[in-house]
Order: sequence, then structure tokens, then C-alpha cells
Amino acid sequence: MKKMLLVLCLGLLSHCAFAQQVQRIDLNFGFYRVDIEVVADQASRMQGLMNRRIMAPQQGMLFVFPEVARHCMWMRNTFIPLSVAFLDTEGRIINIEDMQPHTENSHCSARPARFALEMNLGWFASKGIKPGARPTGLEKVPEPR
Repeated sequence: MKKMLLVLCLGLLSHCAFAQQVQRIDLNFGFYRVDIEVVADQASRMQGLMNRRIMAPQQGMLFVFPEVARHCMWMRNTFIPLSVAFLDTEGRIINIEDMQPHTENSHCSARPARFALEMNLGWFASKGIKPGARPTGLEKVPEPR
């Protein structure tokens, strides 16, 4: 029992240490403000939202890629149904794709993208946010590593 409790505590501590290192920014789509976790290094981009069970309605994750290219996303080990918006270098939405949990289908940008923004499934549609929209706040995004 003590060993199990120790493992649980260590796991929580490492999760908290990771959470403290994560950069967060606010993005705004008109009247809609969202709290965004930024993943700008390879390890964080690979982890993404894997193994998380919930995400608050006004939260999301922004993937910052080191190169402008036709990027693709998938949902391996991801429990949360998501919508992903691919954004160009100017921050304009190129296309939005809906993704189902635990699938390995590729969801790709329609043309070269610099960012991918994951939100809960249907978030963009429910707000009337479509390709061509551009959030404010991307100037706070760190350079990818």
C-alpha cells in the first residue's frame, strides 16, 4: 500500500512539474477568448493531448511547427473528441477537421500550415468560426524548438 501511494505521489509531482513548464496564452476569436496550452518542442508536440480524459470548454492546445508544411494530426491514445484548425503563417484558419478518439486516420492541412489548434469537438462550428478567421494573440507564441 505504501509503495502504491509513493508511486502515485511521484506521478502527481512529475505531472505538476510538467504543467508548470507549459506555456499558456490567451487567443481571441472576436468575442471568444480561449486559454491555450502551447506545445512548441518535438516531445510536447508528439505527446499532444494523449491520455487526457477531459479539457475545459474554453481551453485548447496550439501546436507550433518549426517549418511551414502540410501537417497532419491523428488521435492515437487520445480520449477527447477534437476539432483541429490548421493555421497559416499569418494565423488564418486554412481548414478545420473533426477527429474521433482512438483513431489513426490522418487529418491534414489543406495547404502548408505553421500551426494547428485543437479544441473540443465542434467548438469552432458552435462559434461560427470558419476558414479565413484569424485569432488575435498569436504574437505571444514562442518560436518552435
